[in-house]
Amino acid sequence: MSGGLQTQPCYFDKKFVVLSDWDGTITTCDSNDYVTDNYGMGAQGRIALNKEILEYDKSGKTRGKSFKDGFELMLSSVSDNGHSLEACKTYLTTPSGTDGRRPVDFTDGFIDFKKFCDEIDIPFTIVSSGMDELIRAVLTELAKGSEDVVKDIFIVSNGVRRDATGKWFITWRHPESGYGHDKSRAILPYREYRETHGGQGPIVFFFGDGVSGMSSFLTSPTAYCSFSSRSFFLLNLQDLSAAQHADVLFVKVTGIDEKDNLKTYCNKAGIPYIPFFDFHVAKKIVGQIVRGEKTKDDFLVKPVAAPN
Repeated sequence: MSGGLQTQPCYFDKKFVVLSDWDGTITTCDSNDYVTDNYGMGAQGRIALNKEILEYDKSGKTRGKSFKDGFELMLSSVSDNGHSLEACKTYLTTPSGTDGRRPVDFTDGFIDFKKFCDEIDIPFTIVSSGMDELIRAVLTELAKGSEDVVKDIFIVSNGVRRDATGKWFITWRHPESGYGHDKSRAILPYREYRETHGGQGPIVFFFGDGVSGMSSFLTSPTAYCSFSSRSFFLLNLQDLSAAQHADVLFVKVTGIDEKDNLKTYCNKAGIPYIPFFDFHVAKKIVGQIVRGEKTKDDFLVKPVAAPN
């Protein structure tokens, strides 16, 4: 793990834990895409890099760029243009346009869901390929009036460093990896604990959406991509690696096929999941499972893997 980043706490004494992706899952969209498009290289430059990242995995790492290299170039373009992380936070959380909406906001029901987790003693951890400092700043700003609800959320992500001039750079949690941060490593300690404790240990609820950058834990990863007038979406293979290790996988769905990439992958790969549109739905389902009123099997979509 890169120096300066805090070690993830593991709650082995709890019955349940929640681990959740940040961009596009807790939030309504990908904050890194927004700052790259508006403060950095622009949407076309980001799209071109995303294509190179996709080619890197499709070619068996012989062509294109790794996620780590591509993502670093995107973020560097923002810093190179003289934009501070504080300016990025302000941009992401300030209402704009005729509708008065913020570029990034919480998915509906998030604060209520976090309060619910606190009430029933379920620790909540964010697992993200973004940067801890920016995530914390945006999280706190979006939660204004409810800061106490989110202040104990531990963020497992990449970090930030600054040079003597104040210019900022991303620092990687797993710099030895071509993906910078392997989300599955946040879940595996719980599996390993159960393996050495007779199957006893916390049940892991993982929440993801699969949209944004790419990371790979799979031997032969397959990425699905699609185009829209606004953006270029890639399946986040970090979410896939986490999905394959979670006890209960919640997949955020929007009803828009080009955005529901994790759902698409799970359907093709035969990975069971529970779909949710917002955290109001998630709260109801988690509550019923935790109280023993229903089991995960009452909610799981159980697709049959497509033949190779």
